[in-house]
Amino acid sequence: MADKRIDQATNTETVGHEWDGIEELNTPLPRWWLWTFYATIVFAIGYVIAYPAWPMIDGATQGVVGWTSRGDLAKEMQAASQERSAVTAALATTPLERLDADSGLMRAAISGGAAAFKVNCVQCHGAGAAGSKGYPNLNDDDWLWGGDIKAIEYTLVHGVRQPGNDDTRFSQMPAFGRDGILSGSEISDVVSFVRTLSDLEPASTASQRGAGLFEANCAVCHGSDGTGLREFGAPNLADAIWLYGSSRQNITDTVHNSRYGMMPAWGQRLDPVTIKMLAAYVHSLGGGEDIVEVAEDPEVEVDEAP
Repeated sequence: MADKRIDQATNTETVGHEWDGIEELNTPLPRWWLWTFYATIVFAIGYVIAYPAWPMIDGATQGVVGWTSRGDLAKEMQAASQERSAVTAALATTPLERLDADSGLMRAAISGGAAAFKVNCVQCHGAGAAGSKGYPNLNDDDWLWGGDIKAIEYTLVHGVRQPGNDDTRFSQMPAFGRDGILSGSEISDVVSFVRTLSDLEPASTASQRGAGLFEANCAVCHGSDGTGLREFGAPNLADAIWLYGSSRQNITDTVHNSRYGMMPAWGQRLDPVTIKMLAAYVHSLGGGEDIVEVAEDPEVEVDEAP
């Protein structure tokens, strides 16, 4: 057993070991530290008894107070849901187009839509709704199917090109090259013409040939001036907005192979109020359009024959 002598300078026992004349003191811990350590042991035992602690095969020990983090979260969510119940009930019974843009209910709808957008839509449209290649920018005023709040709500409910949904937004551009409708040189001429519509390249002999091909094959959907027709979901080719890119190669790929972008029918996944909130939020981003009500044909009184 090592010789545990008493250090004369400090009157403290040494541990009994020496290294090159250096000895280590066996200084006792402060009493306050010991009592704190004992208190933590007592607290830990009490915690294990009171709260879920020990993992089991199908769960964990429940604890005598019956508290769980899931239960706590459920209570908080229920309280938040009750706070929103008045807004939810009002939105459920009020058409979006009848809401005043500056009303508290519309502001609540936009706020709720922003939260729902972060969960369901950012994966494709991005956190700022600016989109990316193949996924439209929701901040601009370029809309394939209409940008008023009713049109946006309809698109959200029924989606785009969703199989099994008879009311889905649907359009189908022919694959002019893949299906042999146009030859490679004809597609090149059409691309030249399309690029002149948005001043991406100057007019040329090729674009003049492409104009005739465009009129014969494309104008029925995109219009003779290339500005698009919403009835068919056909995009405007005369602006500077290109969903799949504006380079010759990008447009050639589109004409040759077509495009077939899809969006889920959120009416099958989200409740009607959440969809209304999403529509309000998207409409508020900056490119939303006003609703244009189509006037009904006036009734004409016809005199009965004498």
